[in-house]
Amino acid sequence: MNRKHFSIMIGAILFLTIAMGIGRFSFTSVLPFLRESENLSVQTGSVIAAGNYIGYLVGAFAAGWIVKYQKSILGLNVFLCILSVFFMGVTDHVSIWFSLRIVSGITGGIIFVLTSSMLMDYLAKYQLGKWSGYTFSGIGLGIAISGLVVPLFVSYGNWRIAYFGLTAIAAFCMVITFILWRNLRAEPHIKSPKSDKVLRGFMVWLTIAYGLEGLGYIITGTFLVDLVHSIPSIQQYAGFSWVIVGLGAIPSAPLWIWLMTTYKPTTILSIAYIIQIVAVILPVLTTNIWTVLLSALLFGSTFVGLVAMSTSYGRQLFPKKSASVVSILTTSYAIGQIIGPIAAGILVKQYGSYNAALVFASIIILFALILLRVGLLFQKSPTTQAVESTSLE
Repeated sequence: MNRKHFSIMIGAILFLTIAMGIGRFSFTSVLPFLRESENLSVQTGSVIAAGNYIGYLVGAFAAGWIVKYQKSILGLNVFLCILSVFFMGVTDHVSIWFSLRIVSGITGGIIFVLTSSMLMDYLAKYQLGKWSGYTFSGIGLGIAISGLVVPLFVSYGNWRIAYFGLTAIAAFCMVITFILWRNLRAEPHIKSPKSDKVLRGFMVWLTIAYGLEGLGYIITGTFLVDLVHSIPSIQQYAGFSWVIVGLGAIPSAPLWIWLMTTYKPTTILSIAYIIQIVAVILPVLTTNIWTVLLSALLFGSTFVGLVAMSTSYGRQLFPKKSASVVSILTTSYAIGQIIGPIAAGILVKQYGSYNAALVFASIIILFALILLRVGLLFQKSPTTQAVESTSLE
C-alpha cells in the first residue's frame, strides 16, 4: 500500500471515528454524568439513546439511494454530525437531546454507509480489498478517545464541557480527512436491473442475524459505563471500562477479516457471536473488576469485528452492489438498535438492575447465531459456496 492509498484509509478511519466513535458511542461515556447531574432515570436515558438509532435507521436507508454527489453529501453530513455533538452540551431539555440524537443518527448512518462503500470500491479498484477491515478501527479509536477524555473533561467542569471537548476533537478529525481526501473521487454507482436483487439467498439469513446482533449488542454498547458506574466497589473504573472496549475494537476488524480469509467465513462469524455472548453475560455472573474489564475487552473485540465481517461477507456475495449491501445490512442493524435500549430500560425498571437486560441481550445474540447456522444449512447456494471456498478479496 503506497502513501496515497494509506492517506485515503486514514481519512476513512477518521470519518468513522467522528460518526461512530464520537457521534454515537461517546453518549455511553457521558450518560452516567448526565443522569446524575440532570436526575434522569435509566428509562429516560434509554429513550434519548434510542433517538440515535432511529436516526441511524433513516440515514442508513437513505444512503442506499445516494448514487450521485456522494463525496459532497458525505462532507455535509460529517459537519452536521459534529454540530449535533456540540449542541448536546448547550441544551438541557430531554426532547431536544432526543432530537439531536436523531440528527446524529441520521448523519452517522449516511457517513457509515458512504464511507464504507466508497472505500471498499476504492480499494477494490487497486486490488487492496484485504485492507478494508482497517477502516472499522475508527469506531474503536473514537470509543477509546471518548472513554479517556470524557472523565477528564468532566473533572474540569461537567458533562457539557465533555461535549464541547469532543466537538473540538471531531472537528480536528474532519479537517484532516478533508485534506487527505481532497483528490478522492467516488466511483459511479449504476443502478442494476430490477432482477438483480440483493436480499435473496443466504443474504436474507445474514441480514436477519445481523439485525438481532444489533438488538443484542447495543444494550451493552449503551449502558456498560452506567452499569459499572452504578456499582460502588468498581465505580472508579467506569470510564476505563469504555477505554478497554475501544482498545479491543481498534485491531478487531482487521484481525477478524484476516481470520475470514484464512478459514471458513461463516465459522469465524459464528465464533465471534459465541465470544460476544460470553462478553455480555459475564457481568451478570460476577462484578469484580477483572471480569468486568474482560467483558469489556471481549465485547469491544467482537462487535466491531461482526460489523466488518458481515459487511465484507455481504459484499462478497454481491460485489457490484456494495452500497446496497451495506445499506440493507446497516438498516437491519439499526432496527435492532432502536429496540435494544428501550427494552433494556423497561427491564431495568422492572427488575431494578441491569442483569435482566444483559440476560435478554445474550439470548438475542444466541438466537442470531442459531439463525445464521440454520440459514447456512438451508440456503447453501452456489454463490455462497464460492465465497466459502475462496479468500475475501
